Amino acid sequence: MTTPLFGGIEGGGTKFICAVGTGPDDIRAETRFPTAAPEETLRHVVGFFNEQTQRLGPLASIGIASFGPLDPRPGSPSFGHILPTPKPGWTNADIVGTIRAAINVPIAFDTDVNGAALGEWRWGAAQGLDTFIYLTVGTGIGGGVFANGRLLHGLLHPELGHIALPHDFKKDPFEGACPFHHDCFEGLASGVAIEKRWGQCGGTLPEDHPAWELETEYIALALANYVYTISPERIVIGGGVGQLAHLLPRVQKKTREVINGYVQSASILENIETYIVPPGLGNRAGMLGAIALAEQLIRGK
Repeated sequence: MTTPLFGGIEGGGTKFICAVGTGPDDIRAETRFPTAAPEETLRHVVGFFNEQTQRLGPLASIGIASFGPLDPRPGSPSFGHILPTPKPGWTNADIVGTIRAAINVPIAFDTDVNGAALGEWRWGAAQGLDTFIYLTVGTGIGGGVFANGRLLHGLLHPELGHIALPHDFKKDPFEGACPFHHDCFEGLASGVAIEKRWGQCGGTLPEDHPAWELETEYIALALANYVYTISPERIVIGGGVGQLAHLLPRVQKKTREVINGYVQSASILENIETYIVPPGLGNRAGMLGAIALAEQLIRGK
């Protein structure tokens, strides 16, 4: 029996990645290009998959893991659309409808972080788990939740980056960078917030810069809240900021301090280094997650 081929689209605010394959060890074609206006960007997407279909054969399905906010509910009139977003030109963009009109295959659609979470469950650092969180801390902050064996949705999808955190204005007078909520988690701790607060991007700041004490505290406060509310078996942290080698040990230690023994689990009390971890798929979690979405659509969980 022929192994079905899947298409994956990781739609980011700065770049799109498209791939064809079946998993981490079988990516047969891949491309990436800057995120421009919706019409131009989706034209590149359709062109890539049409070309690969001619070369490799038909696709069984396509998975799209996109920046949001978005509507992932198949029965909704706005399914497949980007909802109001700061990304110029993308509000109400019909991603699924545009691609489906050009490529007649089943299409799965979810957030980039939910996609990355599914990829980590399928092939990465969350294999075998029932409930976990994938958090990305980068230009923005977002999170995917895998709960009781499936991706969590609801009204729309989780927005882990926009929770409210304690903000001591004497310690940190920065007003916040989120255009919707100012000093939510993303507004205080994203890569954009770091750059606006300190005048340079996080990657150029030395390890002993005061930025990292603040960053550690905000991330730890958020993680503690997720532990209390979702009770994840593991927390996977990706993104450019999240994967800084010097930051993860600080976050692990500070999170345990914030929880302060309230959650009596060896995972936190004794094994925090294997509880808060980097992604097993590295920076390919989103793209592979899109392929996992396509696979799940055809094969089921």
